Amino acid sequence: MKMFIYAAREFDEIGYAAEAAEKYGCEFGWTSQYPDMHTAELAKGCEAISFTPCTFDSELVKKFSSLGVKYFTLRSIGFEHVDMEECKRQGIKVSNTTYTPNGVANYAIMLMLMCLRNMAHILKRSEVQDFSLKGKIGKDISACTVGIIGTGRIGATAIKHLSGFGCKIFAYDVFENEEVKKYAEYVSLDELLAQCDVISIHAPSNEETFHLINDESIAKMKNGVVLVNTARGTIIDTPALIRGIESSKIGAAALDVLEKEDGLYYHNRAGEVIVNHEMAILRSYPNVILAPHTAFYTDEDVQSMIEHNFESLYLFETGKDNTLEIK
Repeated sequence: MKMFIYAAREFDEIGYAAEAAEKYGCEFGWTSQYPDMHTAELAKGCEAISFTPCTFDSELVKKFSSLGVKYFTLRSIGFEHVDMEECKRQGIKVSNTTYTPNGVANYAIMLMLMCLRNMAHILKRSEVQDFSLKGKIGKDISACTVGIIGTGRIGATAIKHLSGFGCKIFAYDVFENEEVKKYAEYVSLDELLAQCDVISIHAPSNEETFHLINDESIAKMKNGVVLVNTARGTIIDTPALIRGIESSKIGAAALDVLEKEDGLYYHNRAGEVIVNHEMAILRSYPNVILAPHTAFYTDEDVQSMIEHNFESLYLFETGKDNTLEIK
């Protein structure tokens, strides 16, 4: 069994890949480049490829199929970037990965606290030795009502951990979680939008959640609401977000993900002109935190993502049930 790893990072992933390959009796090759029509040939002779989020259209799926690749093992939970219908037509099995929800959940809470305490603004002013207090006053999360949209593993973990702060917690999901009810009250989306001082998004990216946060939903929010997104950029309509910030309806925003982030995040773009006007506008605001999609990035989570890719190859090849297969 052999896997080829695309967009591999030698400084953190390859060591874990070597451990996982030995554990599951696999071989692997790797490149720091992303999969495309030119780099596809590198995977010739491999049963599986592993890659991080990138555009993976039907032509690219067919290219890898023609090279004999049978499995796509994604180093991400989301799979919206892959043409799944073409994978089915080509008979390619696809799996995603998983990791402990603690990293992203705790990162989201960190962003909430940073927004509520104006920490990004405070740090910028401290860099120029402005230690005055005016304009730095914050809010205590314990006195806030926090809303969590999406109560899967990560959202549910965020709720559990938030409960220790003593804040009131509202939750919204089409599927209610009994464990979540120990710490939060399920309400309608409209009620959550209207009642919460802080709103954190933990929903998947799909047709139902595309631009879930838009002009209409923002209008329903409390004045000065804090908005946090560690899920997927497409859930927020970015121009609507900008309008919400400029009208002061949104008091602060922290975004670990952004629309049109492909080809941007995870690359060193120092000294380059980045053609992303919405990103440039958001970066200009003192009450906005833009983090480059790093909520997942802990040593535990990276190791888990890599190991699950090799586990999927082993399970696919041995004909055993793979709970991470996307069907």
